Amino acid sequence: MQIVDDAIAKSAFRLRPSIILSLQRTALEGISVFAGNFRPAGVEIGGSKHTPPGAHLVAELVEDMCDYVNEHWTSTTPIHLAAYLMWRLNWIHPFADGNGRTSRIVSYIILSIRLGYRLPGTKTIPDQIVENRSQYFDALDAADKNFKRDIVDVSSMESLIEGLLAKQLMTVYEVASGKAME
Repeated sequence: MQIVDDAIAKSAFRLRPSIILSLQRTALEGISVFAGNFRPAGVEIGGSKHTPPGAHLVAELVEDMCDYVNEHWTSTTPIHLAAYLMWRLNWIHPFADGNGRTSRIVSYIILSIRLGYRLPGTKTIPDQIVENRSQYFDALDAADKNFKRDIVDVSSMESLIEGLLAKQLMTVYEVASGKAME
């Protein structure tokens, strides 16, 4: 969350591949020898119909993804940017391990920065996805199907994030109103 605090304090932010690599390194430190590095070879996603692009394309695709976010920073909603990142990072699958974990945290951080504050509430969006991945996988598949038709449409992921954000924020209301104790 230090990235969120720093970006808000500076009132300026640009998503860069180095930020994504740093977050991935932190998330997989001690778990993967490739933590903080793009994958060196091809990879398959178990249980998915998607075949990620070749390893030689990863760095450029991640740069393009960052460019998309930076170019659309003020012209689209925070939820769209978060949904786009969650899908696109999974689609690129740039890491040997931890792609889902990294995409969820990058998405959440960008949502927070774009909104201008740390999001209150417990059971964050990433935590809720981990508890029930089926809707998340469905939203990824829907975006993949659209992309095969050359359409960037992450509306299913946007809907998922909207609902999970509402649940996260509802916990603040429940505590504030005393309903959490009932």
